[in-house]
Amino acid sequence: MSEQVGIRRIRPSVRFRPAESSSIQEFAMADVAFVLITIAVFALVAVVARGVAKL
Repeated sequence: MSEQVGIRRIRPSVRFRPAESSSIQEFAMADVAFVLITIAVFALVAVVARGVAKL
């Protein structure tokens, strides 16, 4: 008298919704701003370094 037990898949009761496009766009804009600010800082450091080298 052996009974076969089926394998049950455990699924979360709450399905995860993909992030809204507005939040993805906000993160993308933040990334672009970070990259631009980083480039600007390095450019400023390069200008200052050239000025100091000429002294």
